[in-house]
Amino acid sequence: MPRLTPLVLALSLAGSTALAVADDAPTALPDRLQVMLQGESAAAMRELVEAAGGEISHDLPIINAVGAWVSPDQLAQLRESPAIRRMIDDLSLEPDAPPEGPPGCDVGGALEAEIQPAALDWRLYLKRGPAHLASLTLAWPEELGALQALSLGGRALPLAGQSPGELSVTFPRKSALALENGQRLQLQFAANASASTAPAPYPQRDFSIQLGFHEDCGTELIPGYCDYAADTWYPQVSGAAALHRLGVTGRGVTVAVLDSGLWEHPHLARDSHGEPRIIGRYDAMTDRAGDEAFDESGHGTHMSSVLANSEPARTLDGAPAGHYKGIAPDARLVAVKAFNREGSGDMLDIVRGVQWVVEQREALDIRVLNLSFAARPRWPYFLDPINQALMRAWASGIVLVAAAGNEGPDPMTLGSPGNLPYGITVGAITDSWTVGERNDDYIPDFSSRGPTPLGHIKPDLVAPGGHMAALTRPGSTLTEEHPDYMISTGELVMTGTSQAAALVSGLVALLLQMQPELSPDEVKCLLTSSAEPAINRDGRLAYSPFEQGRGLVNVSRAITLGDTGCGNLGLDIQADMAGERFFEGPADVSDANAPSLPGLDIMLAPQASEKGPSDSRRWGVKDHIERPDLPPQDPALPFDWAGQYARERARIEALQESRLPPDRS
Repeated sequence: MPRLTPLVLALSLAGSTALAVADDAPTALPDRLQVMLQGESAAAMRELVEAAGGEISHDLPIINAVGAWVSPDQLAQLRESPAIRRMIDDLSLEPDAPPEGPPGCDVGGALEAEIQPAALDWRLYLKRGPAHLASLTLAWPEELGALQALSLGGRALPLAGQSPGELSVTFPRKSALALENGQRLQLQFAANASASTAPAPYPQRDFSIQLGFHEDCGTELIPGYCDYAADTWYPQVSGAAALHRLGVTGRGVTVAVLDSGLWEHPHLARDSHGEPRIIGRYDAMTDRAGDEAFDESGHGTHMSSVLANSEPARTLDGAPAGHYKGIAPDARLVAVKAFNREGSGDMLDIVRGVQWVVEQREALDIRVLNLSFAARPRWPYFLDPINQALMRAWASGIVLVAAAGNEGPDPMTLGSPGNLPYGITVGAITDSWTVGERNDDYIPDFSSRGPTPLGHIKPDLVAPGGHMAALTRPGSTLTEEHPDYMISTGELVMTGTSQAAALVSGLVALLLQMQPELSPDEVKCLLTSSAEPAINRDGRLAYSPFEQGRGLVNVSRAITLGDTGCGNLGLDIQADMAGERFFEGPADVSDANAPSLPGLDIMLAPQASEKGPSDSRRWGVKDHIERPDLPPQDPALPFDWAGQYARERARIEALQESRLPPDRS
């Protein structure tokens, strides 16, 4: 059976920004072209366009550029001007259509089954059809007894051949049932559920259901979390929940989310104290700031919810848990809309959105900019107009957090703006639907890998990004296209590096509440220096730095064990922005299929790490060193895990000692 695929990838710009430099001019031109011109200043470029009779669409002084609509004749006239340092002339052309997917069906199953003490009801969604049932494989707790009734859409299915707790059935094509959208698979067991002593329902992870269809698709029941209504769980595993209990909730820190807009649900519009906290709204597509940045797609709302949902979490018995469903529930939010209903964004709109954020930095006290989107890099980072604007944002004091992209697992699949060396680029891990167990956390195939084309090691770190429940506007594109990922709380479950980036943006807000004086470079250093790498039993890395960066982020470790002074060493953003220098990373990218680092063949495990539970992989030096029967480490390895463990332990003990009351004896 095919595995569940990620629900939503990081927003892709490639579908709406067919970019090229002037040398790649098309042979057949439309009546009007949208172009970008860069020169000494945006004002100078504006004068040229207006003198030629063109129409300005975007005024972009942040990168000394304008966007404009011009005719082919006007374009030819503009090409003659020596004042134009750079021209991108194909922004109005339709991009190549994406390749069509394989023919066949697409069937999804609800993330949550309705489970009673002796029955299970699971709704199925026919997203593309037709689909005729070919096989059905079931497993259930033997204590429930035999399966007494089985039906799909009210039509009985055969029960013959079942063994205790198991049933497998195949259906010939000529007699196979045709699935209809919304039909339910229903199971009834022999256990006496009507008795007053009926046991509580078994958890979903105790059941296994796999369906295959003759049209070459299938679906399966996921294990699920024990309770979606109580908690979103990722604040706990990222260290945010522990800070919430200490009053660190992102209060006083403003985060801008450049995405598809925002649905102002009460848990997003107001903080944990019920106070309004959306302090800015800007539509970069229409160049209007106002009272709303309406989210047609749903993606931007989902990111904002991961980042800042102010709904209190509860324990499994319904008591207050002391933390919240979002990472920074009291952070102020600024919604910047640059993506449409389909999740596509125009390069010029994105630059204009970044420009507005930089212009409003002081007025709105914007400290963090979340960038949960990715496009295939078209140019080196220093020539990318979006990255040029983002360098200005970083230099102005705004921490940039970008998604790595969802084009893995091949090397050098990392997207832009995640390829900008200055920002914090985030890959994803998934927890295999277990909260307290870290040994089954792994980097899924979809998470894009580095390095960048110029050899920079990316991503910088990884964060939870698998099956993240968060608020999304009802009727948005995401809810309409993925009804199977809606859950009983009204939230939508999504997977991708977009969610991982939004989580890290929330963690940055927590850090900045505690230490508002931190610079972007210092924030990056705190998070990366305290991240926990995945280490195999033999002491080698389970994942290369091109997959995991410095490791798994944890904000509590950043506070207690993080360093400063290590962010963006060897780079010079002022020289970069001035066009005086650009910077290459340490990776050897001469073979794009096998990029490398000095000594990587020694430090990296030769075999791929397991997807799911692992007897070898552990996250962080503490779990690695404290594992039972740890073998001696190969002295050729360039790691001193035992020494790092001792240093971290001593540092934590010193912090604990400093907090003890003075001895008054």
